[in-house]
Amino acid sequence: MNKAARKGRAIVLLSGGLDSATAAAWAISEGYSVTAISFDYGQRHRIELCAARDVAKSLGIHDHVTLKIDLASFGGSALVDFSIAVPKNRCEKIRSNEIPPTYVPARNTVFLSLALALAETRNASSLVLGVNSVDYSGYPDCRPEYLEAFKTLANLATKLGVEGTTFEILAPLVSLTKPEIIRLGISFHLDYGLTTSCYDPMNNGAPCGECDSCLIRAAGFKAVNRPDPRTLAFMPQQEEQTRGSDC
Repeated sequence: MNKAARKGRAIVLLSGGLDSATAAAWAISEGYSVTAISFDYGQRHRIELCAARDVAKSLGIHDHVTLKIDLASFGGSALVDFSIAVPKNRCEKIRSNEIPPTYVPARNTVFLSLALALAETRNASSLVLGVNSVDYSGYPDCRPEYLEAFKTLANLATKLGVEGTTFEILAPLVSLTKPEIIRLGISFHLDYGLTTSCYDPMNNGAPCGECDSCLIRAAGFKAVNRPDPRTLAFMPQQEEQTRGSDC
C-alpha cells in the first residue's frame, strides 16, 4: 500500500496563492490523496483561478473542482466590490492592527462549508487550507481558534461526523512566517512562479507590487534571499514569458 492510501483523502482549498499551493504540496508530501477545490466568487483577482489550475496540474492533482459562487453580489470587500479601493503601500504596523478592506465577509466559513460538503461526497475526513496567523493581514477567519471552532461544527453537522468519522481541519502553515512558508515550499520543489498573491493585478496578471499581499510576499522572498519567480516572469526583459489573464 502506498503512503497516500494509508493517509486517506484530503480536500485542499486551493486559491492559486503562495500559501494554498504550499499547503497542497504539504498534504501530498504527508501522504494524502488530494482533491482540490477552488472558488470563482467574483473576485477582482480572478487570475488566481488560472494559477490554481496550473498548480494543481504541476502537483499531479487530477480531482480539481472549481465552484462558482457570487459573493460579489453582497459587496463589502475590496476584493469583490470595485468601488472599494485595494489598500496600497501600507506599513507593517498598520497592516497588523486592523481588519483590512480586502476582508471578504465570512469567506473562509463559506469556503470551508462547501469544502466540507465536497469531503462528504469524496469520503474525505481532512480539510487542508493555507491560512496563516502570523502574516494573516488581520483576517479573523485565519486564526487557530476559528479553525478549532469549525472542526467542532464539521463533526456535529455532517452525516459522516454523526456516524463516527472524525473530521480534522489541517492548517500546516498557521504558525509559520512567510519566509518559513517559502522555505517549506522550496523543500517540496514547488514552482512559486505558478502562484499569484496580488489582490489587484494588472490586466495581464502581473502583480501590482503595492497591495498588502504583494508586500508580504516580497518581504518573504527577500528574507530567504531568493527572487520571486512570479515577479521575474513579468519583468520587461522577460515579457515574452508573461502569463495572460485569459486562461
